[in-house]
Amino acid sequence: MHMSRREFIAGTFGAAAAVTVSTSANGSDAVPYSSGDNKPSFKAPANTCDAHFHIYDKRFPAAPNASLVPPDALVTDYEKLRTRLGFERSVIVQPSTYGTDNSCLLEALKNLGPRARGIAVVDTSVSDEQLKELNAAGIRGIRFNLGRAGATTIEMIEPLSKRVAELGWHIQVHMSGSDIAKNADLFARLPVTVVFDHLGRIPQPEGIKHPAFAVVSALLEQGKAYTKLSSIYQDTVVGPPTYEDMGAFARAYIKVAPDRVLWASDWPHPSPGKFGKPNDATLMDLCADWAGDNGTRQKIFVDNAAKLYGF
Repeated sequence: MHMSRREFIAGTFGAAAAVTVSTSANGSDAVPYSSGDNKPSFKAPANTCDAHFHIYDKRFPAAPNASLVPPDALVTDYEKLRTRLGFERSVIVQPSTYGTDNSCLLEALKNLGPRARGIAVVDTSVSDEQLKELNAAGIRGIRFNLGRAGATTIEMIEPLSKRVAELGWHIQVHMSGSDIAKNADLFARLPVTVVFDHLGRIPQPEGIKHPAFAVVSALLEQGKAYTKLSSIYQDTVVGPPTYEDMGAFARAYIKVAPDRVLWASDWPHPSPGKFGKPNDATLMDLCADWAGDNGTRQKIFVDNAAKLYGF
């Protein structure tokens, strides 16, 4: 049965208003690093995929130059989020914390099994044999986190893109909207798909008027890129529960290329912005609402990720 948009919104914000109602008697199933403990009103379709989250584990040493070292956020914690939101598939993204040491990522990938894929971080010293080993372990792309000083630089993007192209991988980019706009020619000529983290990190209130929006939108429309409905709390100026400024922005991307947009949690929200840790159920409901109809929701929550990550 398909809900009308009015019915969907009513259900969504009814749930958002009820965040203090526990889904378990003793609260033992509460998800760490997530506010509230309600379930989303949106019932995730079969094979829904969370296209971006991180695992942190103090058993694995942080890189010497790491500027962000969050507390432990383990696979067992993440499984509580999966139960709460009702999704099945996951994409683990290597955080800046560990540099090019993907050990924590690979262990988490092994623990989550065939329902998970990974995005690693490597530099130009990586060997072809190491890339093949990562591929066999479930890695499907490499990340360039240029929002923080770390293991990779923008100069590495093109040579590494050429090396991973033959594996069928993509590159994932986290950088400011301004830097995306400055490097439009680079992204246009790469031989691989580009995935822009967090809606391209385009600042508000500029939103769709920012030059990076035109750059990302053109690549989406040409089938050369994807972007993620994730971490909307970093750049919003409106904030919860509606995040309406980011909603207008998300809807604009979806209108341009519904086949190239992915839902993702960005749990455990290592950079939550000025509004604090978000309610993951509310965020999921909002993304489902922004999609507008069930056919588009199927793409954003299931089909697009299945194609990109090889599920």
